[in-house]
Amino acid sequence: MNLHEQLGALETGVDQLIQAVVAQQPENIPETHAQTAAPQEAPADHVAPESTAQTTAAETAAPAAVEDNAPVSDEPAGELTNALTDEPSTEQPPADKPAAQFQPTLEINRPARDEITMTIGDQTVALRPDQIGKLIEELSNARASMTPEQPPGIPPGWQFVSTKNPVMAVQKQSNGDRLLVMRHTGHGWVPFTFSPDVVIQLYMLLTK
Repeated sequence: MNLHEQLGALETGVDQLIQAVVAQQPENIPETHAQTAAPQEAPADHVAPESTAQTTAAETAAPAAVEDNAPVSDEPAGELTNALTDEPSTEQPPADKPAAQFQPTLEINRPARDEITMTIGDQTVALRPDQIGKLIEELSNARASMTPEQPPGIPPGWQFVSTKNPVMAVQKQSNGDRLLVMRHTGHGWVPFTFSPDVVIQLYMLLTK
């Protein structure tokens, strides 16, 4: 092969090489760009400082964004705070308006002839005749030492049950006094002590 034939073959080979490069260039450019743009995968135990800072900033900004977008409430600020925190209100009533205290009342009823019920608040107790007599005795003994004393005169409109011809018992004391015990149908045995001069007055009063 002479020199001209060698030059011609060399030019043909160069043209084929250029065409091959041109033909492959559109396919290589996107692949090269993708490889360049894609970040290199970091090891699992390595965390980039910038990524951590961005994540923290995003998490911190999230509640603020929610608060900024929250709807405006017509409730007062104090009530709104209690509603969000689910805490009971610690607001105290004014000092000049104390809370009213519940005062239970006593109710006495007679559902049957030989039974009485006493109700205090929401508690009801039924008393039998023997229990009623014991209660009268205890109340009478306690009332005798209380003040103010029983009224000295008969109160107007006083209602009572009298016992006709009561059973009586008399006992003479060592100092000359007389103990008179009379049985009342309601109060039971009622004791009285009379000095000698009062015994005379009582006799004159009863025989007058």
